[in-house]
Amino acid sequence: MYNPQKRSDKKPITTQDGSTTLYSAEFDECYHSTRDGALHESLTKHVIPALTLQANKEHLTILDICFGLGYNTLATLHYIRREALPVKVHILSPEFDEALVRSLATFDYPVEFEDLRPVIEAISRDGHYEDEQFRIDIYLGDARDVLGRWKMEDGGLKMDVVYQDAFSPAKNPLLWTREWFADIRSMCAEDAVLTTYSVAAATRMGLHENGFALYEYQAEETRKSLIASPSAIALDRLNLTPIDMALKMARNPEARSLRDADFV
Repeated sequence: MYNPQKRSDKKPITTQDGSTTLYSAEFDECYHSTRDGALHESLTKHVIPALTLQANKEHLTILDICFGLGYNTLATLHYIRREALPVKVHILSPEFDEALVRSLATFDYPVEFEDLRPVIEAISRDGHYEDEQFRIDIYLGDARDVLGRWKMEDGGLKMDVVYQDAFSPAKNPLLWTREWFADIRSMCAEDAVLTTYSVAAATRMGLHENGFALYEYQAEETRKSLIASPSAIALDRLNLTPIDMALKMARNPEARSLRDADFV
């Protein structure tokens, strides 16, 4: 049920690039890196690498984990419009905080999102937006439950892109476990691209154990991030460094993925 008071546990924070994020007292963490910048992080760690690697596709289905302030989704639309890309996009995103979604119409977004105001207002009001090029669907509830329902109701749903952008493994570990990545893998097309800011050993292990090839990615003016795919990625399309997981595990034999059982 919508609870307008839940927003009170959050406070606005200005990030390095001048865009605004929120600090969540519930998770004791900001929604974005204050150092990399909310908008800059969304564009450079998620949107640009994902759309570059999937540039040959006319239609993309994108899973945005989790919606939060919607920067990844909105930055996707902003970048496609800015670059005049002909691609059609369907973005699906779970979000447990309905009060936050309802409040987004009044959030202080960067000027780059000004022409997306109708999109923001529709999402805030209806949890849905659609036009000839873009469709966005927000699914309220716990992300694990939402993905479980999708698997039961539509086992053929396949993602071309996954923005793995939940609160950190230390703060929200159940969205970083081996079992979580198994669910994600089951929903991925064979050439899907997963982007994430987390380069932790446990994140790499969880993805590797589910058959993802892993790559280190270094965008300009930001810290290293991780790109993964069930299939090998052509290295000439981005500044990627393949991660040799066999060597990593030999050097650190005690490294392990997070497991659901660790948090039950």
